[in-house]
Amino acid sequence: MMFRLLPGMQLGVSSAPAQIEGGNVDHNWNDWYRLGKIKDGSSPGRANRHLELWREDIDLMHSMGIKCYRLGIEWARLEPEEGAWDKEAVRYYRRLLKYMKKCGIEPLLTLHHFTNPMWFERRGGFADEKNIPAFLRFVSFAVRAFGDLVSEYITINEPNVYATLGYYDGGFPPGEDSVMLASKVMSVMAACHIRSYNMIHRLRRKMGYRDTKVGYAHAARVFSPADRKNPLHGAFARISKWMFQGAVVKACLTGQFLPPLRNILDIPPGQYADFLGLNYYTRSTVSRIGDGMAPNAVKNDLGWEIYPPGIVECARELYAVLKRPIYVTENGTCDNKDVFRSKYIYEHLKVLCEDVLPVERYYHWCFCDNFEWLEGESARFGIVHVNYETQKRTVKKSGRFYSEIIVQGGVTEALYQEYVAGEAYHL
Repeated sequence: MMFRLLPGMQLGVSSAPAQIEGGNVDHNWNDWYRLGKIKDGSSPGRANRHLELWREDIDLMHSMGIKCYRLGIEWARLEPEEGAWDKEAVRYYRRLLKYMKKCGIEPLLTLHHFTNPMWFERRGGFADEKNIPAFLRFVSFAVRAFGDLVSEYITINEPNVYATLGYYDGGFPPGEDSVMLASKVMSVMAACHIRSYNMIHRLRRKMGYRDTKVGYAHAARVFSPADRKNPLHGAFARISKWMFQGAVVKACLTGQFLPPLRNILDIPPGQYADFLGLNYYTRSTVSRIGDGMAPNAVKNDLGWEIYPPGIVECARELYAVLKRPIYVTENGTCDNKDVFRSKYIYEHLKVLCEDVLPVERYYHWCFCDNFEWLEGESARFGIVHVNYETQKRTVKKSGRFYSEIIVQGGVTEALYQEYVAGEAYHL
């Protein structure tokens, strides 16, 4: 046996509604597309047409042995106008969740995954703390609408990525480039997470449920100095890590708002997660504040370094902040021809399973190839291939490998030889 899954560890898959559902929903990413900001010109209005093909997708998951699925609900679909709730959207999500449970697939429900209704965006979105009640109203509605079908929730996906790319880097909507604004957005989103954490527990207790689990999905990467003997490089790595992920994780998990974040709602210190959601993809090797690449690093099709030991390093740092069970809520790679994804999955799972950390879930990003934000349809992360013209789904070699890991509870020598041995990364 090359490695066994940890006792009780479950393997699942992840998605985000704007990336798979399709439809002309009035949210900020459809607006970003209309502004010509998607690199390949593709539209989230098409995506995977999951809104129509959801039953086929769940049946395919079921056939692959997948028993846990991290999915999201689209705020702009549920509340297309402020205070006006779409009953058909509620029915759609309830049908989906009921069918998942019928197939033995347990949901982990994400409430916010990068997309805002345009009415919320026009009011300043998460850059204005006056909009916090609007988000909390949505959370309350979602729990009351779906709380009988869902016990586990992610409040917000990657608040640091949302803030950095939308308000500092400018690549994501709304395209701002201010360190101050990015810090403000992280502060507001951390406050939203904590208020939502308390609210979800309170609402589901009133509904008679005692099995509630709430967390948020934290994007983390390894920051390494380009020259370990250069003290400036070491300082740049520490500063970059703190600005990107260190401050926000302290705020979200413990209510400690340290600079550059501010405690805008006077939230008391506490423990604000029932599990630790970790999204891990890559390492940054830096000689300045920001991003960078190690020389001779192996890379995926987007040029991101592939660094499997980093998933354990980031999980360990997260666990040091708050000791909770770990859910790897995203891990995967852009491999358009599916020539090294099995190797990627194997190496990341192996280092997790050989460690002592309490990793209970691993959700591969993603199930089907989908609309990959700025990259559009040009970046394929799925274990299932999607022909976007015909919408035909085909399980990839890496998908068959993933199914076998689930069935066999790990990777045998025979599985390794069949799926992994001949694969190699790009240099």
